[in-house]
Amino acid sequence: MATELELSNFLKSAEKRAFKRSYYHVRNEEAALDIVQDSMMKLCEHYGDKPVEELPMLFQRILSNCTLDWFRRQKTRNALFSNLGDFESANEEDDFDLLESFNSDSDAGASASAETLTDRAQVLHAIELEILNLPARQREAFLMRYWEEMDVAETAAAMGCSEGSVKTHCSRAVQALSKALKSKGLGL
Repeated sequence: MATELELSNFLKSAEKRAFKRSYYHVRNEEAALDIVQDSMMKLCEHYGDKPVEELPMLFQRILSNCTLDWFRRQKTRNALFSNLGDFESANEEDDFDLLESFNSDSDAGASASAETLTDRAQVLHAIELEILNLPARQREAFLMRYWEEMDVAETAAAMGCSEGSVKTHCSRAVQALSKALKSKGLGL
């Protein structure tokens, strides 16, 4: 059984990555924050008594379900208010910086030149834009496998699909990202 401290430490460690994953899905900062907060609350309320080892998978599944619920609510809201333009999201492009994840790595940042940091920022921005352009299921599988570092079985369980589907989604996402980045002259 997870103690309050273990649960709190888990939530702290998962917070930034969960936010970025949600943001990539919904493309709205406030909605992503709400989704992560709801997911964390549900984990604490319903599964806080589970062993620490089970928390990552439970949280990933809850986060996926909360994201799907958000899309369902958006679909219903848009159907109800389709003729009211002021209910539509006007916030299409935010200044979302992937480099904040590298801020904790002070040794690399201190020894890197300004040119290197600028190049890294441009490459990460290009990758971020291409990830946003992936279809939803490909983006979800890609982020779970390569961002969350989950294995195929864990990703399949979190997404509610077969392991073969996860492999297909990931393969297609990697191919699409590779092709898009090569077209921009970026080789990884």
